[in-house]
Amino acid sequence: MKKSTYQIRVNGEEKQYPAGTSFMELAREYQPQYEDDIVLVMFNNRLKELHKTLKADGELTFVTTRDRAGRKAYRRSVTFMMQRAIHNLSEEDNISVSVRVEHSISQGYYCELTGVAPDEAYIARLKKEMERLAAEEIPIQKKSISTDEAVALFRELGMRDKERLFAYRRSSKVNIYSIGRYEDYFYGYMVPDTGYLKYFELELYAGGFVLLFPDKDTKTPSKFMPSHKLFHVLRESAEWGEKLDIGTIGALNDAIAQGRIRDVILVSEALMERKIGRMAEEIAAMPDKKFVMIAGPSSSGKTTFSHRLSIQMMAQGLKPHPIALDDYYVDRVDTPKHPDGTYNFECLEALDIELFNRDMSALLAGERVELPYYNFRTGKREYKGRYKQLGKNDILVLEGIHGLNDKLSYSLPKSSKLKIYISALTQLNIDEHNSLPTTDGRMIRRMVRDARTRNLSAKDTIAMWGSVRKGEEQYIFPFQEEADIMFNSALIYELAVLKQYAEPLLFQIDKSSPEYVEAKRLLKFLDYFLPVPSDDIGRNSILREFIGGSCFNV
Repeated sequence: MKKSTYQIRVNGEEKQYPAGTSFMELAREYQPQYEDDIVLVMFNNRLKELHKTLKADGELTFVTTRDRAGRKAYRRSVTFMMQRAIHNLSEEDNISVSVRVEHSISQGYYCELTGVAPDEAYIARLKKEMERLAAEEIPIQKKSISTDEAVALFRELGMRDKERLFAYRRSSKVNIYSIGRYEDYFYGYMVPDTGYLKYFELELYAGGFVLLFPDKDTKTPSKFMPSHKLFHVLRESAEWGEKLDIGTIGALNDAIAQGRIRDVILVSEALMERKIGRMAEEIAAMPDKKFVMIAGPSSSGKTTFSHRLSIQMMAQGLKPHPIALDDYYVDRVDTPKHPDGTYNFECLEALDIELFNRDMSALLAGERVELPYYNFRTGKREYKGRYKQLGKNDILVLEGIHGLNDKLSYSLPKSSKLKIYISALTQLNIDEHNSLPTTDGRMIRRMVRDARTRNLSAKDTIAMWGSVRKGEEQYIFPFQEEADIMFNSALIYELAVLKQYAEPLLFQIDKSSPEYVEAKRLLKFLDYFLPVPSDDIGRNSILREFIGGSCFNV
């Protein structure tokens, strides 16, 4: 029997609301208590859009643009509004213009147009049209259609990437969003109307433009901070995808379905090996470089990369010696702590900087040095007779999160150091308007490795991911542009392989768990991919660091 009222717990208060009350009504009631805009709600541990209505008793929390899910919904919605604005300008100019959302850069998305070359005048018009749409507070509506209807719709609209994507969709239904008569599919939830979308900026860049969003100040668009080296690597990776004719998930699924995936794997690995080989050639041509400093965010494949680079350097006549910066941790009792009392292993002060510089300077001077070993079980530094002395062709390969920070190696001459930044920057997109977050790929990598090597559940990995990301933003990303070389460790086929390892782990997360919402999102994401077995992946592949079977000790 249907109830006429429902008991809702909101912010610790027990309240009653009539059946059919929308979450939008509740958001308006509580908005004065929040500095940031409420854009979604969490109801009984399920993420809900504001147009949904009460249909049960339960517990409700509001999701604002400061929260991760709210920030994503805001960015997604602004992107949709931008597409509608471009469509309007295209009709006004009587020309066919389309936009591709390529990848994240700075606090925004890099976009490219076909049909028109963006210039200052066009960008000014586009911004004005987006502001007009925001001022009109046009509802962002959602409807559910069959997958077959979605394929036909996107074929008619000329959205080839989406047509290919849904050709492999197992779900019978697809959610389509619209702003007026303009329709599209998006991976994730939206805000209720365009009136929420007042905070954005547009900036011309590299033949396209960047759509900028707010960051910590949720009502002020971020200033564009171009990362030219990172952009170059992303552009190069996109070109690799073009060489393989695989730029989207739908194109990858085509290759799998057509039996071409073995060639895709072999070519992807060959391209990566060639790049590592060229890097080794560059290093061999710089005899003054004695320290190769490697850093990058979690699950970038730093360890395997270090081994493969070392092998290529050996082929150039060098004698590389891998050293983990983790061996220079201070004893655990001396490790700095977070405000909550837990150890902060990611800050620079967690390392014995003085000892590191003393050892490295001695090695550079030709002295024989006994290097430490950090025992993670006892939390103490030990010495086990590991001596090093640098000869003419010897070179140290140092791997750790602070490798690019000159405060770590302050006593070493800059001329003796070569800095390499490594990250998994996927060259795949979901489709022309939905970019694939690189952080998702890294989290799935880490989840699979954590389960295999550390006996940690997917729930554990998801729970700690926010802290991991915070450490990266503080200690790694600020130094990435100081790298001499940037290396992309993402493999175009890898998520189709990781799918079969990650899905069983994600399905284990209980629906009542706080991590369930993220698990559900990742399962929906992995559902886009056809699976690929790991049989054809070489034992030296970076992917083996995560799925197992590597020829290296990783």
